[in-house]
Amino acid sequence: MDGKAAPNGVATIEDRILRITGYYGYYPGYSSQKSASRSSVIQCKPGGNCPSRHRGMTRQLSPLSVAEDSAAPILELQNRSPSGICRHSRVERQSRSEEGTQTHTESSSQEAEGQTRCQSCTSTFLKLIWRFLIILSVSSSWVGTTQFVKITYETFDCPFFMTWFSTNWNIMVFPIYYSGHLATAQEKHSPIKKFRECSRIFGEDGLTLKLFLKRTAPFSILWTLTNYLYLLALKKLTATDVSALFCCNKAFVFLLSWIVLKDRFMGARIVAAIMAITGIVMMAYADGFQGDSIIGVAYAVGSASTSALYKVLFKMFLGSANFGEAAHFVSTVGFFNLIFISVTPIILYFTKVEYWSPFSAVPWGYLCGVAGLWLAFNILVNVGVVLTYPILISIGTVLSVPGNAAVDLLKHKMIFSVVRLGATIIICIGFLLMLLPEEWDEITLRFINSLKEKKSEDHADDITDSSVHTRSRSRANGTVSIPLA
Repeated sequence: MDGKAAPNGVATIEDRILRITGYYGYYPGYSSQKSASRSSVIQCKPGGNCPSRHRGMTRQLSPLSVAEDSAAPILELQNRSPSGICRHSRVERQSRSEEGTQTHTESSSQEAEGQTRCQSCTSTFLKLIWRFLIILSVSSSWVGTTQFVKITYETFDCPFFMTWFSTNWNIMVFPIYYSGHLATAQEKHSPIKKFRECSRIFGEDGLTLKLFLKRTAPFSILWTLTNYLYLLALKKLTATDVSALFCCNKAFVFLLSWIVLKDRFMGARIVAAIMAITGIVMMAYADGFQGDSIIGVAYAVGSASTSALYKVLFKMFLGSANFGEAAHFVSTVGFFNLIFISVTPIILYFTKVEYWSPFSAVPWGYLCGVAGLWLAFNILVNVGVVLTYPILISIGTVLSVPGNAAVDLLKHKMIFSVVRLGATIIICIGFLLMLLPEEWDEITLRFINSLKEKKSEDHADDITDSSVHTRSRSRANGTVSIPLA
């Protein structure tokens, strides 16, 4: 009875020790099964024929053997547990190192993504600032030119001489371009080589005397006529009215391109052209179709028409040009003006059409101001078209209308009639309609469809989120809810 209780007690103690120490090979009933396996061992009498020679070593069940067997798992635990603990700690260290590496990689990727996003935001902000400065510079130069002409008229009433003097300054456009080339280009060319390279706008042979007279003469005449009619209109009308009427050149460019160049027909631009013509009629009607008003409107419309003809012919015969070719062409026009058109102001002087008695009475400061601002406007137009979008130049031009209106209102105390104000607004709206791209209807439809798809995706995401929330609440309550599709 006592012999049987001892092994069970030892087994119970053994189970408790193994359970407390957390032995890896332990499972419930470990010692009981082991003691049962011992009881099944064949006992051999001393001197008897023992089968251990064939199957293995056997031992008699005695208190000592039971004590040894009970101590064996503890010794085995002492032998195995340090290595198991070391292995476990090694796995934990490896997992921690992997987690640390993954966390470091994620943090570095997040930092790189944040830096890239910051750089893109900075570049976008700088581009917006650059475009805003281009628009502001174009508008300010054109407003300054118009206002300087009005001031010059107070002491010097010679519009053709002002036109001729200002056009001569166009010769400096190409030297200014070449200076920029030397300052920014990595591969620098000599002035003669650069001049020949930019002369390809006239053809593969470059600029010859025949091409100089054939191509430059009509454009130089149109350039001079455009500016001269603009200055004549400023003698009759306010700066606001003239700048608004000059914006009609965009509508005239479309009509001439549609007729001559067979450009695509656009209903929106036809509406813009009709609005421009309506504004012109309203501007002429403001003073009852009489006096200086109707003459000034005719001058302004003539200036817009010759400007449109200049642009259409340039596109027809010369095509598109880069900044260097455009600078070369403008300088060539100025050179032609200096050589061949200089005789015109001399004739006007001796015929006393444009006459000034003392030579010192010429306001050279105002004339240089007009010529400098006109030169800046021409350079900004050519630079802006190449470096930014042409639409920005057009926006800068139309913004000269409110700019001149502000100057006329604050400095000259002008009072605008309702008819003139309405005509100005209609012309400006028509000008803005001209800026619509050719595929504006397709772009608008794609934009509307993208908005609809975005709304539908947001609605689907909301439904998914609500269904997930409903499932989580149902699981928390012990039930599962399956939404109906």
